[in-house]
Amino acid sequence: MNRVVHFEIQADDPERAMKFYKDVFGWDFPQWMKEPLYHGVMTAPTASREPGINGGLLKRPAKTPPPMYGTNAYVCTIEVEDFDKIAKKIEGAGGKVALPKHAIMGIAWQGYFTDTEGNTFGIHQPDKNAK
Repeated sequence: MNRVVHFEIQADDPERAMKFYKDVFGWDFPQWMKEPLYHGVMTAPTASREPGINGGLLKRPAKTPPPMYGTNAYVCTIEVEDFDKIAKKIEGAGGKVALPKHAIMGIAWQGYFTDTEGNTFGIHQPDKNAK
């Protein structure tokens, strides 16, 4: 089976992006390379048995497309325990709602946000009673 095993976040200001994700999700960003500067995105401790993937963060190599021109990156979704709590943290850290919280009937609550760099990501709270 083909599975996603890594993701990358491109940022105009990598330090600002790292602060955003650290503040919201508690992720760590070890420096993996100096040239070009590349940080890992550790979404859980190395020894963790939680499902999920880690990724990388780097300076955006090109300009972001203007609004309404689509995206230039993958949109990753993060599973959370409390959608509303994390949504408040996202907005408090400078993120913005891209698509409000909505039910995936009988499965979960889902919503999309943009980070401080204009990258879109989703959050997903499993809930069999979502409607």
